[in-house]
Amino acid sequence: MKARIPKHREFVIDIKEEDEARQQECWNKLEAILNDYKKQGKSVYTETFIEDNEEKVKALQQEYQFEYTIELV
Repeated sequence: MKARIPKHREFVIDIKEEDEARQQECWNKLEAILNDYKKQGKSVYTETFIEDNEEKVKALQQEYQFEYTIELV
């Protein structure tokens, strides 16, 4: 069986926080963004995924020290 996954863009996030509890807190908030997006019937394969969520990710970036890139997968 073959499955073809469409090319899409993804956030690649590198959390710099040294406090493990804050790292987990940050991941939980990032996952909440994704889960809220899924509740709208959308997925990471939606063409506007990055545009729809980048402002939310930037807001978290101000609170937690992390870097992110957007890569075509």
